[in-house]
Amino acid sequence: MGDREFGLESDIMKRIAVEIGGVLAEGVEVCIVIGGGNIFRGISGAAKGMDRAQADYMGMLATVINSLAMQAALEQIGVTTRVLSAISMQSLCEPYIRRRAMRHMEKGRVVIFAAGTGNPFFTTDTAAALRASEMGCDALLKATKVDGVYSADPKLVPDAERYDRLSYLDVLARDLKVMDASAISLARENNIPILVFSLFKEGGFADVVNGRGLFTIITEPKD
Repeated sequence: MGDREFGLESDIMKRIAVEIGGVLAEGVEVCIVIGGGNIFRGISGAAKGMDRAQADYMGMLATVINSLAMQAALEQIGVTTRVLSAISMQSLCEPYIRRRAMRHMEKGRVVIFAAGTGNPFFTTDTAAALRASEMGCDALLKATKVDGVYSADPKLVPDAERYDRLSYLDVLARDLKVMDASAISLARENNIPILVFSLFKEGGFADVVNGRGLFTIITEPKD
């Protein structure tokens, strides 16, 4: 949403599309899970008295809007993209079928997974860990506004400690709010390293994929 209070900022979408296109050009297979908090955040709706399941479904629909917008941004720069939704809406995008998604990636297409897991009470972080596990991904990269995991919000606590490396259990034991516990646990079970980096640094995505730049890696201590 850029500097807006809500909605979509076209310049931000274009810049993210260029970042993704740069990584794809290096021969890396890319699949994406996009949240919907810039339009509607389910847990916030629930906090205001709305039924949690209903609020989460609304949030999932918001992720479909974002996914279609990102598909348009990617295709404007010549990147072939497919949106697969966990909630069937065949007039807009393909239904999520694991083997179909893998085939798209084998053909060099960027696959965007929309509508989270298709179930309420699960965040898009959990959806990302689930899809990464299903697709056999080498790593799960979480793009945020900050350049890694901190002991507290660095915008609110200027002297918050930044971590270069953490274990899955460190994140769970310290209750670090980088991802929800179910996402961390799922990544741990399938031995998928999580890399947290800032998407607001130009070329940051490619740097992280190549092991450069600032990021926090979450993995098993022995790895």
